[in-house]
Order: sequence, then structure tokens, then C-alpha cells
Amino acid sequence: MRYNERELLSLARQPAEKAAEIRMSVPKKGSVLKKRLVKLVVNFLFYFRTDEAEPIGALLLEHCRITKEEENVFSISFIEEPERKYCFECASEQQCQEWVEALKRASYEFLRRSLIFYRNEIQKMTGKDPLEQYGISEEARFQLGTHQQ
Repeated sequence: MRYNERELLSLARQPAEKAAEIRMSVPKKGSVLKKRLVKLVVNFLFYFRTDEAEPIGALLLEHCRITKEEENVFSISFIEEPERKYCFECASEQQCQEWVEALKRASYEFLRRSLIFYRNEIQKMTGKDPLEQYGISEEARFQLGTHQQ
């Protein structure tokens, strides 16, 4: 995926759906858990050093698995690169569960399925395709049974 660095930094400054200081490790050999400010904005998970305003990394929540590993630990791994696994340790079981649910709802796949579901519901109620007015009703990514890469 291509992105503009300035636009990504601008997105990182937007209000978060969820944010917290939690311990995190990145998929590097010998990586240890370090306290990071983690911020969910739309379908990006930004992570920051706790004393810095600029993110040190961002994860696009697309083609990924969010897995509860242990009581207070969850991970994010990517389907095409399963060895690229990020681990997060929360302060409590409840905080961990909240993060897992929020991240699953923010994934591209969840957002796409939701759009298709609501598109079909509106079409049943009104008899009209709500995406038609935008000229995008025939795009493959908005169709059931297809998947946009």
C-alpha cells in the first residue's frame, strides 16, 4: 500500500478511537516489551515513545489476525507474513479484551463486511443501491464474495 507520510502523520494526530500506554514488542530478534503509547485511529494502529509526539510506527489493520495470547496479552500478525508478529501486554484482562474487540472492529475486513451488510439492508428497505449515487456500486471491493487486495 502506498501512502503519503505527511497524510499519515496528520492521521496520527487525529482523535483516537482508543489510546493507552501499554507494553509492546515488535517482530525483531531479541525484541523486548517496552512501554508505548498506542493509538487506534480509523484502521491504523500508531505507536509512540511515551515522551514523543511523532509516531515511531504504524500498523495498517488489513489482512491481519488479532489474537488473545494470554490473560493480559494479545498479538497482531499479518496473514501474508505470519512471522511479522507484534505483541501487546495490557494492565488487565479487561483492558486486553477491550483492545482485541476495538482492533477487530477497526480492521479493513470488518469495515468492508459492515458496509456490504448495511448496503444490502438499505437496498432492501428503499429498493435503491445507496452506492449508486457515488458511481461506485459496481466496484469489486463492494461486492459480496470478492476481496480487494
